[in-house]
Amino acid sequence: MTQPEPKIEDDGPQGNGAYRQILADIRDGVLMPGARLRETDLAERFGISRTPVREAIRQLEADGLVAHVPRQGATIRELDYTEVMELYEMRAVLEGTAARLAARAASDMELDELTALNAEMAGTKDTATAYELNRQFHMTLLDAAKNRYLVKSVNALQKTLLILGPTTLIEPIRATQAVQEHEIVLAALRDRDGQCAEAAMRAHIEAAHRVRLRALRGRERPLEGM
Repeated sequence: MTQPEPKIEDDGPQGNGAYRQILADIRDGVLMPGARLRETDLAERFGISRTPVREAIRQLEADGLVAHVPRQGATIRELDYTEVMELYEMRAVLEGTAARLAARAASDMELDELTALNAEMAGTKDTATAYELNRQFHMTLLDAAKNRYLVKSVNALQKTLLILGPTTLIEPIRATQAVQEHEIVLAALRDRDGQCAEAAMRAHIEAAHRVRLRALRGRERPLEGM
């Protein structure tokens, strides 16, 4: 069943509501790479004036998610194969480091929260719920690393990854594998083994990377099947 489009409040000069909604549309695949961002259309859909939409587009451009294309205007960026490789390489480095630091710094309460999130993820069949639980798992682990600069770096990277569209967890087998990979990370965290935690997290990110690349290759084939 299609849900009604949410109305967005005009919440200030930065257009934060419009910014968040456009980010959500990119993440959910409503706005795909190459899609044009027309101020008038977006303002009408969100139920706000064009000014906050314009501010949101400027912010997205500063984030590197939007580019201005000649004769088209503001457009969702398309990432090439090399950029996707580089993004996942950096994600493995940053989140691997976060796991290593968390093995040392995470509290027992944080480890319990990670365990609960993964158990809940294992029990759901809903892709949107699995995505949100997976996001919370990774953000909770990142917070447990106790390094604010690492948090900023990962958050910036995650915004760019949104351009790739829907989560790889739409594949049921990938969702099951992700839960199992989380368990390996958790075991290393509970043992306070930073080296193993980092290796397990890197392996987890690399597995997601392989699924993403398969989806991208499929998208590149004409009229075929991420």
